[in-house]
Order: sequence, then C-alpha cells, then structure tokens
Amino acid sequence: MFVIYTILYSIALLIIAPFEYFKRPAPLRGRWLRERFGRPGLRAKTGRTVWIHAVSVGEVAASVALITKLKEKHPQSDIVISTVTDTGQRIADERVGRLARVIYVPFDLPFCVTAAVSAIRPDLFIIMETEIWPNIIRGLAMRNVPVILMNGRISEKSFKGYRKARFFIAPILRHFEALCMQDERYAERIRLLGAPADKVCVTGNFKFDMRPSTEIPEWTGMLRGRKVIAGSTHRAEEDIVLDAYAQLLGVAPDLNLILAPRHPERFAEVEELVKKRNLRYVKRSELKAGDMENVKADNREQRNRREADRSNPGAAGMVVLLDVMGELAAVYGAADIAIMGGSFIEHGGQNPLEPAYWGKAIICGPHMENFPFIGDFYEQGAAMAADHSGLAKILHELLRSPEICRKMGKAARALYDCNTGATDRALQIIGRYI
Repeated sequence: MFVIYTILYSIALLIIAPFEYFKRPAPLRGRWLRERFGRPGLRAKTGRTVWIHAVSVGEVAASVALITKLKEKHPQSDIVISTVTDTGQRIADERVGRLARVIYVPFDLPFCVTAAVSAIRPDLFIIMETEIWPNIIRGLAMRNVPVILMNGRISEKSFKGYRKARFFIAPILRHFEALCMQDERYAERIRLLGAPADKVCVTGNFKFDMRPSTEIPEWTGMLRGRKVIAGSTHRAEEDIVLDAYAQLLGVAPDLNLILAPRHPERFAEVEELVKKRNLRYVKRSELKAGDMENVKADNREQRNRREADRSNPGAAGMVVLLDVMGELAAVYGAADIAIMGGSFIEHGGQNPLEPAYWGKAIICGPHMENFPFIGDFYEQGAAMAADHSGLAKILHELLRSPEICRKMGKAARALYDCNTGATDRALQIIGRYI
C-alpha cells in the first residue's frame, strides 16, 4: 500500500508543484524547493533535537506554548518546526523564531524524507493535531525516531473519510509511540481507526493554553465608540457581517467593525466589498498611531465627513480591514463583541478561545464542528449562536445590554481558565523521550 500511495502522491505532486512554486515570490522559491526536497541545511547539534510539524497558522499557534515551555525545561534541546503554508512560516518566525528553526516540511516521498532526516537528525518527531504523512511517519519509525501525535483531533467528516481507508490508516497509527488527543471523543475515534488502545490518551486542548504574543495594539485606542470584531472570515461571510453592520449603523452610528479575513490573498477582494457598500473604512496596513486621516472616501459626502471628523478622530463608526498577519489574537482584546469566522459557512468555525482569553462576548454561526467544546460555551452563557439572517438582531441586543456582554465575557474567561494545563501534561509525555 505504501508503494501505491507513493505513486499516487508523485503523480499529484507533478501536477501541483509547478503552480505551488510559481505562486511564491521569487526570493522564496529556491528555499521552498530545497526544503520541500528535504534539504534544509545541516546544523551542529547542541542537544536532543525535537522536530515539530504544524501544518499552518492554527497548528503553529497551538504549538507556541509547547515550544516555549519545552525550551524552558530543556534549554539545550534543538527545536525544529515545519509547516506547509507560507502564512504558517510567517507566524512561526514571528512567535517562536528565536526558539526554533523554521522550515518547510519535506514532500512525503521516501528520498525527500531520508534527506530531511539526515539533515535534521531528530530524536523525537511531534505532529500537531492530525496531519498524517505516511512516508514521513514510517520513515522516522524505521529509523527508531519516536513519533508522537499531540493535540490530536479528528472531525466527524475526517473520521468518515479515514474509516473508508482504515486498512491503510491502521498500520500507520501503529508506528506512533503515543497519540495524545484533545478529548475522549477524539480518542475513541482514533482507536476505532486502529490505533493501539494502550498508546492513546487524553491530554486536553493546547489552544486553552494559548496566549496572545503581543499587547493590545495601540492603534485600536483610536477607535472611539464600541467595537465588533469578525475574526478569520471566509468568502461569503464578509457579506453577512457587512450587511449586519450596515443595518446597525442606523441605531449605533459610533459602532466600529474590525474585519479580519482568514486568508491574506483575499484582502483586496474584501476591501472591494467594503467599498461597494460606501462604508467609511481604513486598512490596518495604512494606519499609524495617532493618525485616522487615511480613512478612504470614495465620494464627496464621505470626504466632507472626514474633514469634519479630523477634529475628533474615530468619532464616527468605521470598518478597519485587518490586512496584516499576526495581530488578530491581540486585537480581540480591544473589542466588545467577537464574531467567529468560518462558522457561517460549512467550514467548521475558527478558534473561539482567542476572544475567550480576553473575556469577550462571542457570537458563532451554525457551523462550529471543529470546536465541539463550544457546546459548553452555549450552556454556560459564554457564547450565542446566530444564523446569517439573525446576526444583526443578536448584535443589536448585545449592544443595548452591556451588562449581558460583560457576563458572557466573564463566563468565557472562566471556561478558558478551567481547561488549561494540556501543555504541561504533554511535556510529561515528551520528557520520556528526551
């Protein structure tokens, strides 16, 4: 089966690799190609080497606390973190670049894996969440490098797909030394896929241990009035949020909306959506501390309004397009209400723990399957559910009731606090191998 998988993977790679190569800026292409072919460059080892794979932004963010504490407890250890995406690379560089070497994961081909392992010489390989690369896992296990799954989760959709390929998945899972799952539901799913029961344990969700890497950005203080943030939105969700915001301006003219698209390549697209609605807006990338004069105005009425507002910057509500990476987790701290992106389409939602850390009222759409613990938030009054047609109504109710917002935020923070500790439990397991 590994031979068949490798052949199919090679065919797919031949098709997509040219597109992946040329979509990157020219200065990055050489490094991307070298590292994906397993040549990150040799480095002298100073201690035990831990290789952590985190596919993209969410997994990188979840690994920050682990890497920080691992380096504190084992200061002589060398840490390598690999990602697939460019945004994952940027976030890893920003948050743990001083503690770990950041590389692209090699292609899942035997010769690429062999080259990467020879260069990195890991003593332990950790996969964050459930990113299963058969040749990497098998290749490391054959070289007696322990492989551990941390913060594991298997969504219902993924579980249905994996079950169809259980005959192939089960032998791969047997190569793991430990499979540390977020909760018992995920633990049961991975056991049903063929993981040895004695290797499966529940350690909790790393995302409850996440902390913003920065303080609340200074520029948010320039926004007078109340603030709603829509974080990590996807295509079609910006329309829903902007329509609700436009309705609310009639009753809350001081209301500000901070809009943070999930994918940076969509920043320009989302800007056009804001402009079409003739809303007052500014891009975060053009915003400087103490300066609100970069607000875009596409018609005479908006220009006149901006002139009037210069004596009182931020007095009227506006949209701030968060078109920079790495600030969202901290910007939640400046908001009154947080809307979770990815939950108004069939994506499964984005992480509600970031606004919960700051004690903010949370609104979710109907699709939060990626975060089953959201049920606890609803039960404890820490979050509210809305569909696209009811979003404006719920926002209006919360804006009229600051006390309800405060109670929701307090409940969210309490749930956050009582679920921390997954990172410490994971470190106890890692300690067995390094």
